[in-house]
Amino acid sequence: MEIDGGDRVSGQKPIIMVTNDDGIDAPGLRSLVRVLVSTNLYDVRVCAPDSEKSAVSHSIIWSRPLTAQRVEIDGAVAYAVSGTPADCTGLGLSEALFPSLPDLVLSGINVGSNCGYNIVYSGTVAGAREAFIYDVPSVSISYDWKRGDINVNDFVLAAQACLPIINGILSAIKNKTHPTNCFLNIDLPTDIANHKGYKLTTQGKSLGKMGWRQVEEKAQGAKMLSTMTMETDSGVVSENGTSADHSQDTRLFKRELRTVLVEEGTDLHFLREGYITVTPLGALSQVDVDCQDYYKEWLPKITNQPYSSSL
Repeated sequence: MEIDGGDRVSGQKPIIMVTNDDGIDAPGLRSLVRVLVSTNLYDVRVCAPDSEKSAVSHSIIWSRPLTAQRVEIDGAVAYAVSGTPADCTGLGLSEALFPSLPDLVLSGINVGSNCGYNIVYSGTVAGAREAFIYDVPSVSISYDWKRGDINVNDFVLAAQACLPIINGILSAIKNKTHPTNCFLNIDLPTDIANHKGYKLTTQGKSLGKMGWRQVEEKAQGAKMLSTMTMETDSGVVSENGTSADHSQDTRLFKRELRTVLVEEGTDLHFLREGYITVTPLGALSQVDVDCQDYYKEWLPKITNQPYSSSL
């Protein structure tokens, strides 16, 4: 049965726009697009960064125009953009690049999981969040990639595992039952071929604890591999992309993952158990009631007191 999106005329394919943060040539994005195109159910568009943009969160570029270069991807209309994932989504939704809005935005498939507090850093999640902010249904998709444990074909399996969710969302959009106050974050387990099923989860407080170590200057420039592993060798970079002048006192430091703290019963916990986790997210920060109650009493007290320069 053909799936129609929104109020489209019956028989017209729903439009899916794909972005990511690993870059338009990344295996996750290419596998996702290939699987979508192979179904012959969707009109597929791609608007993704022209290079690696992992862990840029929801940053956008104001200071310069962005280039959008046509890229050949079989079965899709695709552009590589000199911006962040949020930029790519924004441009793709603007109707300046494509003639109409998509029915659904997919951001991924990311190389590395995005759970817990890592969602804050994720460019992949930001690509979906930007669509949500502009009232377009969206999903961020990440794969718990492990060096040496998986190959490119595993990204195809990961994309295929997302099809039931994608089809379900499009059906809900057509029936006007899709919720408008959240978007979805999907994480796929490393052993995707033997996953334990789909698990609705909540975002936890799991975090990859980072450390720092001093490195020699020759270590500068290694490529970041994923949002989750945070393996980056990045010095101080100036506006024009060149390293800032090093004084005699300048030292280089590299982030490194020391430990991963996993909160029981939340997204990362179930992902590590082998489930495909499906986590509804919003764009607004939700504050605990206790914090609201504390500041409700605290703010009048401190603002009504006479000002003193001594603390």
